[in-house]
Amino acid sequence: MDEDLPRTLLITLTGKDRPGVTSTVFRTLQGAGVEVLDVEQIVLRGRLILGVLVTAPRDSTKLGAAVQETAASLDMAVEVERGVGDNKPRQQGRSHVTVLGTPLKASHMAAVAGRIADCGANIDRIERMARYPVTAIDLHVSGADPERLRTLLATEAAAQEIDIAVQPANLLRRSMRLVVLDVDSTLVQGEVIEMLAERAGQAREVARVTESAMAGEVDFEESLRERVALLKGLPASALDDVYDALVLAPGARTMVRTLRRLGYRFALVSGGFSQITDRLAESLGVHYARANELEVVDGRLTGRIVGDVVDRAGKAVALREFAEAVGVPVETVIAIGDGANDLDMLNAAGLGIAYNAKPVVREAADTSVNVPYLDAIMYLLGISREEIEAADAEAGIVTPSPPLPDARQER
Repeated sequence: MDEDLPRTLLITLTGKDRPGVTSTVFRTLQGAGVEVLDVEQIVLRGRLILGVLVTAPRDSTKLGAAVQETAASLDMAVEVERGVGDNKPRQQGRSHVTVLGTPLKASHMAAVAGRIADCGANIDRIERMARYPVTAIDLHVSGADPERLRTLLATEAAAQEIDIAVQPANLLRRSMRLVVLDVDSTLVQGEVIEMLAERAGQAREVARVTESAMAGEVDFEESLRERVALLKGLPASALDDVYDALVLAPGARTMVRTLRRLGYRFALVSGGFSQITDRLAESLGVHYARANELEVVDGRLTGRIVGDVVDRAGKAVALREFAEAVGVPVETVIAIGDGANDLDMLNAAGLGIAYNAKPVVREAADTSVNVPYLDAIMYLLGISREEIEAADAEAGIVTPSPPLPDARQER
């Protein structure tokens, strides 16, 4: 019954932002003895929008006049709307929808908002997570089942050529997590076995088998043993050469450094080789690593693997074992990979991310990120670019200045 609800005033100010605006407004409200029920404030390119919902005093007209006078002194516009009741609670079925684009156009946002509306859901809040090198926008959505929303928006993401991640809005997004990373074409650019094959004169044949394996066309273990056999006789020093030639994915160090500050743990799980992954883990400060070991005898590769192969199933097993070692449930694990042999690992994790992945992997994963910046994954976790750079600045790490926006840029 409306009679049982409190009379309220919604006060909305807009105008040029400067220090003291918010405090001046609340001093005016203080004089009326009202209670604050809700507040939202944003600043866009120096323009402030402040909304305050308060209980209505006995003399609402007097308070309205005082607010108008305050706004005039600040050279701002104000609206005062009378009503009843507190701000409505958000509907059930709450999600975070993170949209990534390079660039992100108005047509992209129109398409995303349209699909959200099609499910009967509401966008309760929008905030920017990053403006470069990609634009990342986080939408707080309620009123739709996250799984249904994910399916609908996955189709739209493909049509618009943007990335859209949908996650349930729950405590797991804020809990301490374990991040499990594939290595080849995920943490590092390229495939280590192909780099070794070049030095063995077997590049073309190994590349052919690798492509089939990553696309899921042939059994991974069979293909790995076939490729490793082609490396027989290669000096073990080639492993050092390949390690020195590796190029990390852009943003890899930033992601590991930032999330470690927040208590995250990291693991590398690779169908590649421990002689490479163990050194990568030590260099990056990664806590765990598991990969295949190449057999070396008298300083040369024998063309064989020592022990069991870390294949598609083995990656999922490793993820679960690392989660147990860290003491976290698998629901709080993030897995990132690009190939078909990562699918079991991605499915086992609470959040499986297909990173610049093959189509079969993008279709099966919880979400996909197709921009070439590994640290963009942090925007999915609610961490903004500004927060990342502020933390780096405190640690004395200099971040390059952002490029100026180019309206002519096209994807």
